[in-house]
Amino acid sequence: MTDPLVPPEETPPAEGSTAEAHEERADGGMWEHPGWWVWLIIIGSVIVAAYFVARMISL
Repeated sequence: MTDPLVPPEETPPAEGSTAEAHEERADGGMWEHPGWWVWLIIIGSVIVAAYFVARMISL
């Protein structure tokens, strides 16, 4: 036996679907924004490099 055709404007019934819509999870803060960490590492690297350049110039 074939399935009955569903009209184009209707959604066919799902077989055994009991799932509900999931809730959006909260924003993870800085952990989900790695750009902040990249800039923090870059700024730290520039500060350390500037320290060694200043030491070399002062010799």
